Amino acid sequence: MRTQSNKLLALLTVLAVTLGACGGADTDIPSNGDTTDTSAAGSATDTTAAESDDTAPAGDGPSFIYVTPNPIGVNKFLELGQTGTQRAAERLGGTGKTFESTDQTTRRANIEAAVDEAPDIIVLTTFQLVELADEFSQANPDQEFILIDSCPEEPAPNLHCGVFREQEASYLLGIMAGNLTEANQIGSVVATDIPFLHRYSDSFALGAQSIDESISDSQLFIEGDNAFSDPARAKEQALALAAQGADHIFAVGAGSNGGIFEAAEEEGFLSYGVDVNQCPDSPGNIVDSSMKLVDNATEQLIDQILAGDAPGFTSFGLAEGGTGVMALEDDLAESGCVIADHPDIVEQVEEAAQQIIDGTLEIPDPLAAG
Repeated sequence: MRTQSNKLLALLTVLAVTLGACGGADTDIPSNGDTTDTSAAGSATDTTAAESDDTAPAGDGPSFIYVTPNPIGVNKFLELGQTGTQRAAERLGGTGKTFESTDQTTRRANIEAAVDEAPDIIVLTTFQLVELADEFSQANPDQEFILIDSCPEEPAPNLHCGVFREQEASYLLGIMAGNLTEANQIGSVVATDIPFLHRYSDSFALGAQSIDESISDSQLFIEGDNAFSDPARAKEQALALAAQGADHIFAVGAGSNGGIFEAAEEEGFLSYGVDVNQCPDSPGNIVDSSMKLVDNATEQLIDQILAGDAPGFTSFGLAEGGTGVMALEDDLAESGCVIADHPDIVEQVEEAAQQIIDGTLEIPDPLAAG
């Protein structure tokens, strides 16, 4: 959807302040950047097509610089932003670089360095960079910027924001849980109790109750200074939900999710992941994941900017290929997800997804409520 209210933008700005730790949570697999060196601004990874082992030589195409708020490390969310930027550079015969930041000082320095290089587009990710994105886009009106997963309240004309309708994929996970639960009790372990994360947990419950309205839902929150990277606390909360009878638990804790999956293995309940396909992290214990396809969103915005028709704000959901679940993917059989063993439920998920795409089924957005 091309437009959103100022109220939603304001809520996203509040979220940017509230969730400062999330973008730094390290989860899952390593980055596959190609050539890394250390710069005064932090870590700079050159990913030009000419230097990458698996791409064609760079031509005279557009140039892109991707700036992260934290080291990519094993953070799949940040890795996907790099993947989308690289893929666009390779496809268009251009060049792409990644500047990895470590703190607020290197974030600013890396964006300054990127502006100095004057690429066609500077790509930024997460709410940790929302204030800098606002500042630098206003100060450099001739430089095009992308900001993924957040947006200032009134973005400058050269700042193009991409956010996600996380509630759509989470609802589809709920359909799976509603069919599979034997206890008629489900739950979510969530990093912190804010409206944005209720896009996951509330929508999960709503999807399950669309199958059987008698299904009960409970939600526990990790909280604390490291809510997005505290697997021990997340495990405690998951075990507490299991003790209450929940046999399907949605893991909405980013870097904390490993503790929830460990609890699932120990106690025999089934779980669900976020952001990427987390099924391989705990084979046999994860049904599916609510995925943010950051690479697709990044590449789409790059193409729109180069074509001269990029809006200031884009919401990516199922229809735009910005969110999804493995049950909708062609390679489901190789995904490691439990849902692959339930083709009848996959059909239900496919039908619901099509209704969401067609607009005949609208999932309420807890972030916009009130």
